[in-house]
Amino acid sequence: MLSLTNKRILLGITGGIAAYKCAELARLFAKAGAEVRVAMTKAATEFVTPLTMQALTRNRVSLDLLDTEAEAAMGHIELARWADIVLIAPATADFIARIAHGQADDILSTLILATAAPIAIAPAMNQGMWSDSGTKENLALLRKRNFHVFGPAAGEQACGDVGMGRMMGPEELVEECSGLFKLGSLAGTSFLITGGPTREAIDPVRFISNYSSGKMAYALAGEASAEGARVTLVSGPVNLPTPEGVHRIDVLTAQEMLEACLENVTDADVFIGVAAVVDYRPQQIEQEKIKKNDDLMTLKLVKNPDIISEIAKLENRPVIVGFAAETNNIVENGKDKLDKKNLDLLFANNATETFNSDTISVTAINADEEIVLAEGNKNLLARNMLSLISTRLKK
Repeated sequence: MLSLTNKRILLGITGGIAAYKCAELARLFAKAGAEVRVAMTKAATEFVTPLTMQALTRNRVSLDLLDTEAEAAMGHIELARWADIVLIAPATADFIARIAHGQADDILSTLILATAAPIAIAPAMNQGMWSDSGTKENLALLRKRNFHVFGPAAGEQACGDVGMGRMMGPEELVEECSGLFKLGSLAGTSFLITGGPTREAIDPVRFISNYSSGKMAYALAGEASAEGARVTLVSGPVNLPTPEGVHRIDVLTAQEMLEACLENVTDADVFIGVAAVVDYRPQQIEQEKIKKNDDLMTLKLVKNPDIISEIAKLENRPVIVGFAAETNNIVENGKDKLDKKNLDLLFANNATETFNSDTISVTAINADEEIVLAEGNKNLLARNMLSLISTRLKK
C-alpha cells in the first residue's frame, strides 16, 4: 500500500478485549511499508503483551510516562513529534472520556495532547456503552477537535450482546489510515532530487566532507514517490535505505553529482537540490597517504561546480527548489540565495539544528512571500514542502 510507505504510525493500545487484534494490525502496517511504534496503557498489557508488540514492530514499547530512561530525553515529547498519525485501537469508553476532557495522566493520553499529528480512534465497547449519551457527547467533543473516528462495527460482542461497538478489523483500519494520506497528487510528474553530503579526496584515506545525514532528501524522495511521482535520487554517501519506488544513483564527489544530474534532468518536472555539496575540493589529490611530518599542512582548494546554478541555466529547466542551511540571518541569506541562483522556491533552515536530526523547522521563500513551516519530523515537513511545490507546478 503505497500511501503508507515511510509513514510513521504511533499505535496506542488501551485496555479492551479487542487489543488482541493489534498484533495483526501492527503486522499489516509494517507490511504496507510503515514504521510502527506502540504506546500502551497499563490495562492494555492485560490483553496483549508489550513483548509481542515489540517483536512485531521491532521498536521499544512505551508503557510509562515516568520512565526515567526515556524521559531523560523527554521521550514522550519526542514520540509525539515523531508520529505522522496516531491511531488509538481499541479506544475504550473510559479512554475516550478521558481524552475528550483533556486528561493527561498516562503515556498515551499525554502523547495525544502533545502531538500535532492527525489522531484517529477505533472505538471498541459494549453496545450499551456505545449508545450511552455520555459516550456520544465525548465523541462529539473529539470530532470538534478534528479527531477521526473509525467505526465501530456491528456484530456479536465478547459479552454476548449483539450490536454496534465492535472494533473495526485490522485490514479496515489500515485502509482507513491510508485514506488520510491522499494518493496521487503528484501522479505523472518527475522529480530529480539530490541528497546527502559529497566527499572530496585529499589522498587515498582522507577527504573533505560535512555532517549531512541525507534524511531530508530521502524523506522528500519517499513522500514524492508515495504521492505518485517518478523520483530519481542522486545521493552522496549516507547510511539510509532507498525509499520504495525511488531510483537511486550513488555518487561521491560534487563533479559526479553534477554529471548524474545533467544526465537525468531532461525529463524532470522538478529539481530539488537538498544535497550538502562541498564547496571546495583539493586542487591535487595525492596518490599516496600524506605523512604527518610537518606541524602545518597547506591544502590548495578550488571551487566545486554549483549544481543548482548549473541546472537553473538550462534552457528547458524544471521547477527548481533549493535549500539554504544557514547559521545566522537565515531568512535574509535565503532570500539572497533565491535571487542569485534564480530559484523558484527555497527552504531556509538552521544548519546546526538540521544535520543528523529527525526534526526540522523551515521557512519557505519565493518571490512573493515567506511561509513558516513549524517544527516537525522530516517526513511530515516533506509532505508540507511537496504541497507547496505542487502548487508551484500548477501555476
